[in-house]
Amino acid sequence: MTPVLVFDIETIPDVAGLRTLNGHDAALSDEQVAELAFAARREKGGSDFLPHHMHRIAAISCVFRDDEGFRVRSLGSLEDGEGKLVTDFFRIIERYTPQLVSWNGGGFDLPVLHYRAMIHGVQAPRYWDMGDEDRDFKWNNYISRYHHRHLDLMDLLAMFTGRANAPLDDLAKLCGFPGKLGVDGSQVWRLYCEGRLDEIRNYCETDVVNTYLVYARFQMMRGAISRADYGDEVALVRSTLETMDAPHWREYLDAWPKPQLRP
Repeated sequence: MTPVLVFDIETIPDVAGLRTLNGHDAALSDEQVAELAFAARREKGGSDFLPHHMHRIAAISCVFRDDEGFRVRSLGSLEDGEGKLVTDFFRIIERYTPQLVSWNGGGFDLPVLHYRAMIHGVQAPRYWDMGDEDRDFKWNNYISRYHHRHLDLMDLLAMFTGRANAPLDDLAKLCGFPGKLGVDGSQVWRLYCEGRLDEIRNYCETDVVNTYLVYARFQMMRGAISRADYGDEVALVRSTLETMDAPHWREYLDAWPKPQLRP
């Protein structure tokens, strides 16, 4: 089978970048610099969501599914910097040329990864190939919106119109999966400031499992796998998580009723 890489990122304000661009007083704390940026965004557009290039990646979590099974983990360690995380992500693509799957990856995750890869000087020729090196990539590459080497499930299911976008948490729960477990993206900066990066990584991991389960459901819906194969895939995810002793997986399994299709 073609390897499948489901990915999700969690971000925090790029405080160093904000200091560079805005010339903040060195006496200001990181939290103060971030709050000034949030306030400026709220005044301008009513939301404190920063531009894509002003996000710094705190965590990248992945599901990897191939002939050897199902794995889920966060890239790098708690001590690794952003450059290492971004390098590891693109290195997986360079090595395996996987099917990429995301929820809003085209609208957020990949643009942020592009900017951060540029800032850190990360090389990723396979990812950026649009047919110059491999002719097959002319017709199906990671970059073009309507190609499916990267499948943004949110974008596709909404027929590429933002008016129809659905939150992953809602759709996962409607399909019978756990969804989010008390943490969402709006809390990531606070958790980071409190030194709780491990909780951010755990949250990100549960999100990629939700995405993978929705992807498996989509594969059944479009006829790429049978109902029996879908049931086997969901059972594989559950049985794999049952072997993992981390508290966030026990909580995830406790919130997950036995898989079934809605009538």
